[in-house]
Amino acid sequence: MKFTKMQGAGNDYIYVNAMQEQVSDPSLLARQLSDRHFGVGSDGLVLIMSSEKADFRMRMFNYDGSEAEMCGNASRCVGKYVFDKGLTDKKVLKLETKSGIKILNLTVKNGQVTVVRVDMGEPILEPALIPVRTKAKRAVLLPLKIDEVDYEISCVSMGNPHAVVFTGNIDKLILTELGPKFEHHPIFPDRTNTEFVEVMDSGHAKMRVWERGAGETLACGTGACAVVVAGVLCGLLGSKVRMDLLGGSLEIEWNMDNNHVYMTGGATTVFEGEIM
Repeated sequence: MKFTKMQGAGNDYIYVNAMQEQVSDPSLLARQLSDRHFGVGSDGLVLIMSSEKADFRMRMFNYDGSEAEMCGNASRCVGKYVFDKGLTDKKVLKLETKSGIKILNLTVKNGQVTVVRVDMGEPILEPALIPVRTKAKRAVLLPLKIDEVDYEISCVSMGNPHAVVFTGNIDKLILTELGPKFEHHPIFPDRTNTEFVEVMDSGHAKMRVWERGAGETLACGTGACAVVVAGVLCGLLGSKVRMDLLGGSLEIEWNMDNNHVYMTGGATTVFEGEIM
């Protein structure tokens, strides 16, 4: 089976053209190939498929084999993959995901995609749809106690659930201990991704992320989008933000005119390979 290793802001996945390759058990394959000692090594597996309602379809499986609804960094890499490999000549693509159809705008230089702007759609703020268990109309600055420490979380879905924590000194956080306690807290019926955010100014923030089913990763595109939405609702960020992640930076904009969130960033092919 042929594969391509790609990364967006350090969020690395194994990409397989499922229109050519047969993948009978993607969940098992994701667990096997994502292992950084006995496999290729990645945050997960992405299958690129044909679609009846878009140009292409993407399925994404986390490191632990669970299927995610959406991944912003992976969607950018899919755009690069299909264009660079000649599967399309379009510079504006429709990509089907489990959280709906996303629009990709490709920037091409010397015949290859360098930057992709993704219309991530509208943020979901209704607690029942995120989902998060609360009686509040919006899950903004909700109190949550973890290990006798009081936190405030702001919850947003960008097709997948996110809990945003604005705090300081994020470099000192031990996410391997803290992240799972947020992910598996009973308030989140489907578990959650958790972003720990340090605001530099209204247009600049840095974050670390604990991804549901993957652990700490170098970047999370949907998470960066959720952070900006939460930051605006909390009065901490403007609608256009440069988000610094461990693996690089993303430009995020929440357009108040159409309520859509846009994410712009690079996409890089790391290497090609074949699994026996």
